[in-house]
Amino acid sequence: MIFKAKLEIIGINPFVFVPPQILAQIFEEAKKDRGTIPVCGTVSGKSYTQTLLKYKGEWRLYINTVMLKKSPKRVGETIEITIAYDPDDRTIHPHPRLVSALSKSPKAKKKFESLSSSLQKEIIRYIAQLKTDESIIRNVQKAIDFLNGKTRFIGRDPIR
Repeated sequence: MIFKAKLEIIGINPFVFVPPQILAQIFEEAKKDRGTIPVCGTVSGKSYTQTLLKYKGEWRLYINTVMLKKSPKRVGETIEITIAYDPDDRTIHPHPRLVSALSKSPKAKKKFESLSSSLQKEIIRYIAQLKTDESIIRNVQKAIDFLNGKTRFIGRDPIR
C-alpha cells in the first residue's frame, strides 16, 4: 500500500498519519485494531520495520532517522511511504547470561518479574543488542544491581 503524507512532528518525534483506508486494511490483516501493530515498508525508497501505534487518539507511523535521514529537520516535507502489516515474529529472547544471573539472584528475579512488560522488554532488548562479551557481562551485572536497588541502569534510577 503506497501513500504520500506530510511529515509532522509531536514533541521531538516526526511522524505521518496513515490514511484511514490503509489503516483498515492493516487492521484486517493484523486481526486487531488496538495496541501496537508491527509494520514494514519503505520511506522514500528505503526499507524499514516499525511499529504502528495510537497516540492521543490518532494512529501514527513514527519516522525516525534510520528510516529517513535528518527526519526532524524535514518536517513539512511530503514523503512517499509504502506500508504493510508485518507478520514476522519480533520476539527478542533474553540473553543466556541475563537468564543465568537472574536465576542466581532470587531478589532481582522477583523484581524483574514484577516490572511492567515494557520495562522488561527494554532491559532484554538493551542487553540483546550488545556486541562484545565484555559489555554483555558488565551490563548484565548493572541490570542485576539495578533490580536490587543499587545503581542506575538504562537511564533509570535504581528500583527500590
